[in-house]
Amino acid sequence: MFDLSWSHILIVLVVALVVVGPKDLPRLMRMAGGWMAKARSMANEFRKSFDEMARQSELDELRQEIEALRRVRPLADLEHEMHQSILPPDDLPPPQEKPAEVEVATAGAQAAEGVPHEAPAPVSDDPDYRPPAP
Repeated sequence: MFDLSWSHILIVLVVALVVVGPKDLPRLMRMAGGWMAKARSMANEFRKSFDEMARQSELDELRQEIEALRRVRPLADLEHEMHQSILPPDDLPPPQEKPAEVEVATAGAQAAEGVPHEAPAPVSDDPDYRPPAP
């Protein structure tokens, strides 16, 4: 802050000794030290309050961003699309299953017409299973 060399400090001390006198010089130095301590403490308080205000403003900005994200919900469209692809549409009727009677009647009609009816191949859980050759 101040660019004082030892020669400048010595000149100030000599002037203070001549002006104030040797009797009151210790009291003056103590008073100047107190003022310097107060000035430093005030500067530290100012710096701390400034840092706190900066931290508080950053926190406020982060809170605003979080609230904006909560309001906007950028993944809401993705969530909606996921549910749409899983759930059947409400406007389409549910698929009708073919009744068993129709299948039996069709198999009987094919047998009556001379079309050979093939029996369904047996199903096995064994991965090495192969149905017998016809």
